[in-house]
Amino acid sequence: MQIAKTIAEMKALRMKSFGSVGFVPTMGYLHDGHLALVKQAQDENSVIIVSIFVNPTQFGPKEDFRTYPRDTERDLALLEKERTDIVFMPSDKEIYPEGYRSWVEVEKVTDRLEGSCRPGHFRGVATVVAKLFNIVEPTRAYFGQKDAQQALVIKKMVADLNMNLEVIVAATVRENDGLAMSSRNVYLNPQERQAATVLFKALTLAQNLWEKGESNAETIRQKMTSLISKEPLAKIEYVSIADAETLEELTEIDKPALASLAVRFGKTRLIDNTILE
Repeated sequence: MQIAKTIAEMKALRMKSFGSVGFVPTMGYLHDGHLALVKQAQDENSVIIVSIFVNPTQFGPKEDFRTYPRDTERDLALLEKERTDIVFMPSDKEIYPEGYRSWVEVEKVTDRLEGSCRPGHFRGVATVVAKLFNIVEPTRAYFGQKDAQQALVIKKMVADLNMNLEVIVAATVRENDGLAMSSRNVYLNPQERQAATVLFKALTLAQNLWEKGESNAETIRQKMTSLISKEPLAKIEYVSIADAETLEELTEIDKPALASLAVRFGKTRLIDNTILE
């Protein structure tokens, strides 16, 4: 496994890579969800590249950039075990040198949900992912369904800017009790960790209602909200039933819909979703 810490080093290694390249962008502190993406990339490509970069521009001023969990030594050990070929680990200054002034903005699909709760978040996401794609030049890039809106934004950017790669979105990997794997789960104390299982319960409720014939989106939203509200440690930011492509809120589910939510447990903000189709 080779490690590149500068763009020049990464590009030099990429020039020596033959066949299809699978790329998994991460912010590190890897869990089984990340490793599932690496495994899928292994199955579908000749060369595997993983980036580890905690992107400062996607964090708001009151968010957890400084305290975001980091464990580079552990991450590298896990990636070596998965037979990763190249790990790209740039510094902040390498990606955003002094005088940096260029940004990528994807409109409309970023206005809602995470975009409305976290202003500027998707500008940071789209910009860093575009930069990483330009540096790594992957054949395929892999993302998790847990960050459903992020995946939609990246797919839209790739299509609109005619980027020469395929974006693959893999199913959310969950703990045994249904909680979606996330690097931020480490923030939860034992009581909050137990309380957080209500997210999967609410999404399962939405799936069950839909499968039994309920198509009124507001009815499903209300029942999800009612269930989460019974958990004293849960503070709801949003519960959404939206068009799976545009993220516009639905009144009637007559097309594939994204049931999604953002909920705080103490200082920890968690998101999750499921597709109703």
